[in-house]
Amino acid sequence: MRERGGERHWSVFAATGAAIIAVCYGFARYAYGLFEPTFREVFSLSGAGLGLLGGLATTGYALGLLLGPVVSGRSPRGTVLASGALAAGGVATVAVAQRVPVLAVGAVLAASSAGLASTGVAQLISRRVAGAGHRSAQTWANTGTSFGLVLSALTPLISVSWRWSWASFAVIAALATAVTWLVLPARRDAGQHEPEGFAVSAGGGRGPAWRDCDVRRLVASSLVLGATSAPYWNFSQGRLVEAGLAGVPAAVCWCVIGVAGPLGGLTGRLTEAAGPRRAAVILWLPWSLSLALPALPGPVLPVALVSAALFGAAYMGLSGLFILWAVDLFPRASQGVTVSFLALAAGQAAAAPVAGLLGDRVGLGPVFGLAAVGGLAGLVLLPRHRREPGLTSAPLPSSRAW
Repeated sequence: MRERGGERHWSVFAATGAAIIAVCYGFARYAYGLFEPTFREVFSLSGAGLGLLGGLATTGYALGLLLGPVVSGRSPRGTVLASGALAAGGVATVAVAQRVPVLAVGAVLAASSAGLASTGVAQLISRRVAGAGHRSAQTWANTGTSFGLVLSALTPLISVSWRWSWASFAVIAALATAVTWLVLPARRDAGQHEPEGFAVSAGGGRGPAWRDCDVRRLVASSLVLGATSAPYWNFSQGRLVEAGLAGVPAAVCWCVIGVAGPLGGLTGRLTEAAGPRRAAVILWLPWSLSLALPALPGPVLPVALVSAALFGAAYMGLSGLFILWAVDLFPRASQGVTVSFLALAAGQAAAAPVAGLLGDRVGLGPVFGLAAVGGLAGLVLLPRHRREPGLTSAPLPSSRAW
């Protein structure tokens, strides 16, 4: 499928980007949380140890984000392919791990692939997709995480052991990378469709400054999302085990996170229809509710399913909203995504060990309650209205929404 000028339709980039995001996030980044009870038993890890391991993986993710803009600026396609290959290698290392240090190495390598994928996919779409399809391509590619989560939830139900599950992750990641290599052939793509305009900084210079209120709000919002999501990604399965919902019910709840996630792909249209501030409010409220439900004493399966659905949709929606926000504020898509997702990663890395330690001492229910209260902080960090004429010059549809 091609548009005028021989370039492929935006949906092709959305689909291939979603495939890479699926394996890098759904498998390499977040499947760790699905297998948290198994890792606790097999490797004799405490909640604090699991949280520390999750924090190390998030550090690897942050390293991938830091490296991403450097390599994606030279070759977005190469960065996307490298992230898929790294995901395959990382999850394969987890599959064969016999000791905690090897497990940690595999988790760090796997998570770093997600950092590369975020910047690579965002930069690839910014360079090759112009016009009205840009916003949709970015947000739909971001929902690839959801499809990866669904697949990761199914493998424990059909595989003989957790090691075979992770081995299957590696095979799927390798296949997704190979398909992307075939569908998106190499070409000289430097500078094509690169957004030229960006929001003027508060200081009047060209480009966002750290004192710019919009940049600070974006970073703070990303930190809140990261910190409050850490208990869910790392310990929601443990909370279900506490409530007597281990095994198939827990896997179904994880699957529901992924099934509900594609609703986040509607973030672009929601922002166009309601504006960024209202869209943020619409997303932050169900986000906090999704964290509050596991805090209830002995949550039953229907409550857990509702929580999972709200969490998946709101997480994909908020992260997609941050991508649009970041792309509009920064001269290069990879720069904006890196700033936002680094802040998100910092929040997750700091909160995961704390959540694990508190869970060991007071139980996971109160931990989720604190996360729900923290999620409400997002309501005071909404994007500002931009009423001044000529504040942005970006040709992207998103630039007019902020």
